[in-house]
Amino acid sequence: MVKKITVVGAGNVGATTAQRVAEKELARTVVLVDVVEGIPQGKGLDQWQSAPIEGYDSRIIGTNGYDETAGSEIVIITAGIARKPGMSRDDLLNTNAGIVKSVSEQIAKTSPDAIVIVVSNPLDVMCYVAKEATHFPRERVIGMAGVLDTARYRAFLAEALDVSVRDIQAMVLGGHGDTMVPLISYTSVSGIPVTQLMDAATLNAIVDRTRNGGAEIVKYLKTGSAYYAPSAGAVQMAEAIVNDQKRILPCAAWLQGEYGLRDLFLGVPCKLGRKGLEQVIEVQLTADERTALEKSAQAVREPMSAVKL
Repeated sequence: MVKKITVVGAGNVGATTAQRVAEKELARTVVLVDVVEGIPQGKGLDQWQSAPIEGYDSRIIGTNGYDETAGSEIVIITAGIARKPGMSRDDLLNTNAGIVKSVSEQIAKTSPDAIVIVVSNPLDVMCYVAKEATHFPRERVIGMAGVLDTARYRAFLAEALDVSVRDIQAMVLGGHGDTMVPLISYTSVSGIPVTQLMDAATLNAIVDRTRNGGAEIVKYLKTGSAYYAPSAGAVQMAEAIVNDQKRILPCAAWLQGEYGLRDLFLGVPCKLGRKGLEQVIEVQLTADERTALEKSAQAVREPMSAVKL
């Protein structure tokens, strides 16, 4: 447990994230911040009143400012507008860039030693915005994307194979979007290569569904986007950091030569511990996977060059 974790953005993703952080008692105080007056206060109070029922002592407070967030060890940024049907993640680019920049500047002032977990979309570019605005080292700005994409991939595989999700080992790398790279060569079921259990056509269909996992949910919801799984992904990362678990999770990290790539955020295997990003792990990729990862990197660079900071 740390003293304080802040969640910025009291929409569905942020509020659910705050609740999960509190229920896991990752911090003594959980601060929920939003610009809309009354929303974080009301949701925070409602969540705190669930504590006697759920049995946690983490205190949740809501606020419209950043004074209460001062000294946070971890800040999870979920602020921004959500996708609507027909809207790509890149459509959100400059609107959310302005929001994330403002939030990040406040974080740097009030919590200069914080580790920042970015959830806002388009994810990889928003990580870049947060890093530039805070001037934090790469160890303390990490994006939540690969955890979510991998969870979707594992869920679809478990459903197709009629096995427990616990027995699916998998990892999705690359940008958080249509060019993400599920690593089939590292996908297994209790150590059994998935290619021995499933034909190529079915596996390829699952890979495609994973790439469109967010859009599938947006299409159903019509007026919102996913939040249960994204919040779970962000909290898994926070838990790994708070408890110094040394978890190997796919996260968006600022690459400095790893995988032959430099000066961009991209989903790669990361070791997370109390210092934040403790190591980027380079794994051997097939020729097709490497080509796909480079294509994904290019898809991230294009909106990076267009973002207004």
